[in-house]
Amino acid sequence: MLTLFGSGKTTQALAQKVGSAVFFEDITESFMDERGFWHHSAHLFDPARSSLEIPSPGIPPSHPLIQKARHLISEYDYFAPMMPCSIWISGTNGKTTTTKMLAHLLAPIGAQAGGNVGTPLAELDENAKIWILETSSFTLHYTQRAFPCIYLLLPITPDHLSWHGSLEAYEAAKLKPLSMMREGDVAIVPAKYATTPSKSLIIGYENAEDLARRFGLDGSQIPFAGPFLLDALLALAAQQILFGSANYERLHTFHIDPHKQEEFRDSLGRLWVDDSKATNIDATIQALKRYTGKKIHLILGGDDKGVSLEPLFRHLRNVEIYAIGKALPQIEELCAKYHITCHNSHTLEKAVASIKKRHDRTSVALLSPACASLDQFANYKERGELFKRYVLS
Repeated sequence: MLTLFGSGKTTQALAQKVGSAVFFEDITESFMDERGFWHHSAHLFDPARSSLEIPSPGIPPSHPLIQKARHLISEYDYFAPMMPCSIWISGTNGKTTTTKMLAHLLAPIGAQAGGNVGTPLAELDENAKIWILETSSFTLHYTQRAFPCIYLLLPITPDHLSWHGSLEAYEAAKLKPLSMMREGDVAIVPAKYATTPSKSLIIGYENAEDLARRFGLDGSQIPFAGPFLLDALLALAAQQILFGSANYERLHTFHIDPHKQEEFRDSLGRLWVDDSKATNIDATIQALKRYTGKKIHLILGGDDKGVSLEPLFRHLRNVEIYAIGKALPQIEELCAKYHITCHNSHTLEKAVASIKKRHDRTSVALLSPACASLDQFANYKERGELFKRYVLS
């Protein structure tokens, strides 16, 4: 019987596929769910009675279940023997967009997208030509033997430090696939990691322009700019590795998901930007670059995940900050240090109401929190939807 830690989307799908599984999680009383699977309190887990454990990726290494486990593998490891040629996509920002772009490009040949993008591996077709997997640092931390045919790594900047413990551990997780890849496999990584030991062919890139040059890609034919340009170039580079050509025309039919630098206007014609997906510093810096030269009303805050927000403040020019969530004390302190106007809004609704009193047609109102949403919202999508509702109400 398979032992599963946590009852998230990944482990629920695994149980359904395997048919014989038991869950251990942070609950007080045992129960049987509607599908006939038992769920027990974490403290009841007996490692001597378990031969294989798979965690929900978000469970941290410090959790007692992880500490007691003797046969721990990742979801990726479990499916390694039956996994078709796979392309893994990781990095700090842009994973989801790159994954969806590449899935869009390769849909005509029957490629399927999964992983952190929303579809567990247990729900993917093992007979598909290619699996395109958005791969989190959490999953990589627990993966011991699975590896991709092609690995696309976006730039790495500080994130999830409270989970990993340090930036070095976070980086190590992101670079882990390189140590397991074989001859004939290809990895495209930021230039600073190009000398990482690996049997695969590693292609390093400095930036979007350098990546385009290395693969002979024409950036003028790509309908995306800013951070989305690098996402598109990585997707096209993977397609070129596989088939020797890049389909610019098909890329023109791809649409960026909501909550990523999504612009809209209120009834007074004022510009608002929903960038709720910006859950770390680098994502917010990229959003700010887009509006250089304009006055910016920036909603900042949430769960900082153990990361100092100070590097962001070195990039702030002509900005007023509206601080929300758990990170508010840190933001207030940094605003005082860098002499930036700070409105202690506490909640998103109050931040929007405060901005409405100061915003005009020459400024930009930007929700780009640089923090996770889980301190006040179910996820970044709920945060973004509520933002738009408050603005337009």
